[in-house]
Amino acid sequence: MWSPAFRQQALQVLWPSFLMAGVLEMLLFAVVDPDNLQWFGGVAFDWPRQAVYTVTFFIFWGVMALSGALTMLLMRSTDEMNRQDPF
Repeated sequence: MWSPAFRQQALQVLWPSFLMAGVLEMLLFAVVDPDNLQWFGGVAFDWPRQAVYTVTFFIFWGVMALSGALTMLLMRSTDEMNRQDPF
């Protein structure tokens, strides 16, 4: 389905972003208590702690992966961008 080169590039983006998402989450929740979170209107955030940790981790992972993928895209040469087989 996907070429080995594409899978390698995906892992080169996803693995470091996974590790950095974990680091960011540890740094954030070392300072912020999930029980004290509020929505923008001031209403209490009534999710369980585990749900807050999980959703936050996936948000961080997605943002870091997007950043890595954009970096890899911008690093491609014009020859790589113009060839027929994109991966």
